Amino acid sequence: MDQEDLLARIKSPADLREMTVAQLEQLAGEIRQRIYDVVSRTGGHLASNLGAVELTIALHYCFDFSKDRLLWDVGHQSYVHKLLTGRNAEFGQLRRSGGLSGFPSPDESEYDLFAVGHAGTSISTAMGLAVGDDRLGRDRAVVAFVGDASIVNGLAFEGLNNAALLQRQFLVVLNDNSMAIDVTQGAFAKYLAKIRTSQTVEKLRRRGESIIEHIPLVGKSMHEMLHHLKQGVKSALWPDNIYEQLGFMYLGPVDGHDLGTLISILRQLRHINHPVLLHAYTQKGRGYEITANDPCAFHSPSAFNVEAGKIVPASGPQRTWTTAFVETLLGLAERDERIVALTAAMPDGTGLNKFKARFEDRFIDVGIAESHAVAMAAGLAKAGLRPVAAIYSTFLQRGFDQVFQEVVLQGLPVVFCIDRAGLVGSDGPVHHGFMDVSYLRNMPGMVLMAPADEAELRGSLELAFKLDSPSAIRYPRDRVPERSFEPAEPFVLGRSRVLREGGDAAIVAYGVSVGAAIQAAGELAAEGIDCEVVNARFAKPIDGEMVRRVLGRFDLVVTVEDHARTGGFGSAMLEYASDNGLEVGGLVRLGLPDDWVEVARRAEQMARVGIDAAGIARTVRERLAERRKASRPATGPQIRQAI
Repeated sequence: MDQEDLLARIKSPADLREMTVAQLEQLAGEIRQRIYDVVSRTGGHLASNLGAVELTIALHYCFDFSKDRLLWDVGHQSYVHKLLTGRNAEFGQLRRSGGLSGFPSPDESEYDLFAVGHAGTSISTAMGLAVGDDRLGRDRAVVAFVGDASIVNGLAFEGLNNAALLQRQFLVVLNDNSMAIDVTQGAFAKYLAKIRTSQTVEKLRRRGESIIEHIPLVGKSMHEMLHHLKQGVKSALWPDNIYEQLGFMYLGPVDGHDLGTLISILRQLRHINHPVLLHAYTQKGRGYEITANDPCAFHSPSAFNVEAGKIVPASGPQRTWTTAFVETLLGLAERDERIVALTAAMPDGTGLNKFKARFEDRFIDVGIAESHAVAMAAGLAKAGLRPVAAIYSTFLQRGFDQVFQEVVLQGLPVVFCIDRAGLVGSDGPVHHGFMDVSYLRNMPGMVLMAPADEAELRGSLELAFKLDSPSAIRYPRDRVPERSFEPAEPFVLGRSRVLREGGDAAIVAYGVSVGAAIQAAGELAAEGIDCEVVNARFAKPIDGEMVRRVLGRFDLVVTVEDHARTGGFGSAMLEYASDNGLEVGGLVRLGLPDDWVEVARRAEQMARVGIDAAGIARTVRERLAERRKASRPATGPQIRQAI
């Protein structure tokens, strides 16, 4: 094969098996270059994929995942897998409209079994497939690929506990890069670090060779195989290994970048009819000095350039909601020593890395464990502190029961700062934050707020810290609007704000949608349509006085939100009106549809679902035209047609 285009020749994983180990190592370099080039243009998860190259190649070399099962944890580390399964030609459109998802997607390939973007799930789903295949008489190997510290997630341990009881082939590959999104937290992370730091690279190589020597030959009885495996590899096992105690055969740690050793091990592990965990140590960001030296910054960068050894966003500097949140929180924390901040493995993404730098003793990163973060926040509040749990909307779903049971049922003043609320752009369906209003609004005593600009974000946080009840503040992954709705007015519990007077229709917007509503009203004013614009501020408690006024005054009231229509702010208005005997015939709700909004830029997604300024204006214009047409008296041919 040519020295320069091995990747271009990969149409399916079967092509790998025609290559030598030396060619596979060349291929690994080409894959790293391809991923780096594309992600620098499109944005995406870079460092984790650069570290998973050899492991992914070795797995596809030794297993046939057109029939065997490969399950991904934290699916953002699947780029190499995509390139090896016939998607190289489309890879240049990664995370763009009409292009490839940044996560496994069954719509793209038979090799992707689940659309997955959350952590801790692969062992459980893999076990389900293993049991299902056995009962249906299928002979298929099963591999769960766990990485970016998702092994510390509670669900992963539940899966390990149950999967150890299997009496068949079942392989868990632990891609241990000592990192989650940030540095892995907790005692288990220290345990893995203890194993890793005791090994030099040379020792890792020898350990791999020792494992290969002692794995029994295929064909021996199950009992003899397991006996020799346990005794023969004992020197390659960590004493009192936690995985062994759970019932797994543990092998490692091995060098996750040594292709020859990985292939030799995996070839034989494929035939071990017992649960096995292969612990591979890898380097996050491998192949590029800048990514390896700062894997946090290169975990999920936007499109970027590298200038003077530093990452520079291709779109230039932007002031984001996340930045505005943490700067506001820092100011409040200066004045109130009770404020503590928690996150679940996302200090960079939530902005709390800046909080940590200023108040390290008041910052807690629990790792990929949202349920624990929420329950811990409840304990902090019960002790008399004022905890802020900054968690992405899509990930807060993982702590739903703890929000209900430990926080809301107890009436504790935990402040949930919900980043990435609404449409998230290129991360697509696995990360859209479209349910937080609907599931939190059901909880008695919960206060739900959505600011429209930076001044309102400050106001909502100030109010949250005055409350003796739980509260949640949602904001998107986006730049803070350049327009500010000044003069700022303090947040008063359950009170909305009229931003623009009008007589033809009312647009009641929740959160970031306020900006689009103001723009739509301006566009309509140029056409002679005069709209009132209301900044709702609260989904709970809703401003009942405002609901009564707009429904009583206007024949057309349009609600707008960057959230699902089902159970969202518009639903809250409908419910209030129904409960209070108000007419709702003129109420129209705009929001996310009961369908998946696919990968595209956030602005494209908002236009697609009709919640941008043009979409709001179009809805008002069309609904007013329909009402005017319906109100005209029928004459002439219209009367005869009606008869």
